[in-house]
Formats: sequence, structure tokens, C-alpha cells
Amino acid sequence: MLKEQLEEVEQKIQSACERAGRKREEVTLIAVSKTNPVPVLEEAYGLGVRVFGENKVQEFTGKYEALPKDICWHLIGHLQTNKVKYIIDKAALIHSVDSLKLAETIEREAAKKNCVAKILVEVNVAEEESKFGLKVDEVIPFIEKISVFEHIKVCGLMTIAPFVENPEDNRPVFSNLQKLSVDIKEKNIDNINVSILSMGMTNDYEVAIEEGATMVRVGTGIFGARNYAV
Repeated sequence: MLKEQLEEVEQKIQSACERAGRKREEVTLIAVSKTNPVPVLEEAYGLGVRVFGENKVQEFTGKYEALPKDICWHLIGHLQTNKVKYIIDKAALIHSVDSLKLAETIEREAAKKNCVAKILVEVNVAEEESKFGLKVDEVIPFIEKISVFEHIKVCGLMTIAPFVENPEDNRPVFSNLQKLSVDIKEKNIDNINVSILSMGMTNDYEVAIEEGATMVRVGTGIFGARNYAV
């Protein structure tokens, strides 16, 4: 079943790229593996998946230790400052940086490990009260502040769009994040690169790709409905 679902997601990504006049290699599929046990991830690994996304630090570190070291791990969930030290040298990319306090903690912990943390700035484009992330107009001032940090590399932007029945309803959200990335590029801020747009999940990743997503985060579409009782 996992094989068939993965193939279906792959076909949909390919089709969305074709509709948008883009190349398939422009989009990275992140298999969101939260709540799925290690054997399921091993099965996905056997099918060629090498990029996994986890939400919780404890689950992330356990799977990191248990699975092959050529996996590229993304921390996509909200990150508390007191948990940064556990993943700072393990996460290939942190998607959810949304405050100066968190950025300062990442800078400090990365300096201790003598590494450079690659991050995305989380933007709450739809300004949902239930979601984390900076408002659109807060992003450029925030990026200008953290651009001086030596152990952080801003690589792009991330948003979590509202859950909607019709994926088309989220098109403006994705379009606005893409526009924001263009505005940031025009500023030519040192040490800032916003080439990554992490947007789109199982429900709406095809629309996100059409609007410029370079990373899509797909969990249920690959692994099926989650069992939160795990």
C-alpha cells in the first residue's frame, strides 16, 4: 500500500510541475513521518525515500539514531528553545523559525557544535490565530536582524496554509508567500537566500507546486491516516 501511495503522490507532483511549466527536480518531496513507527520508515526508505520530516524533537532524535545515516531529516514542527540543542547538528533544515528568541538559541547552540544551521522562516500568511509564524509584514525586519548571525543560514520561507475543503482556496496563501520571497530577494540582504519555499501538504500540495513550492510536506498522502494513539 505504501508503494502505491508513494507512486500516486509522485505522479501528482509530476503533473503539477508539468502544469506549471516546471521541472520535477525543482520540487523536494518531504515524507512527513510523524507518529509512524521505525519499521514503516524503513519500508519507505526501501522504496527510495531519503527525505523525512518530523514534528517532535523526541521522536526525531529516536528515529535519527535508529535509521540509516544517509537520510536527510527536516524538523517541520514548532520548535521550543529548550529542545534546540538536541537537533541542531542532526536536522538538515529547520522549517519553523518564527521568533528572535528561537533564532538566538539556534545561533548559540550551532556555535557550540561549530556548525551552521540551515533554517526557514515560518510565515503565518493567513494570520490564523491557531498557527505559529510571523506576519508577512514582520518577515523582512526579522530577516534583517538575524542576517548577522554567523551560525544560521536563512534558506527560504515556510507556511502552513489553512485546512480547507477546496485546495484552490489556499492558492492566494501560496501566491503571497512566493511574492514575499521575491520582495526579499530584491532587498539583497547579506547571508540571506530565500530560494526554498516550503508550502503545501497532503490536501493542497499540487496547488502549492503550481504557485512555486520547492518543498512539499506530505504525510497522510504517503503513509495513510495517522494513529495519534501511538
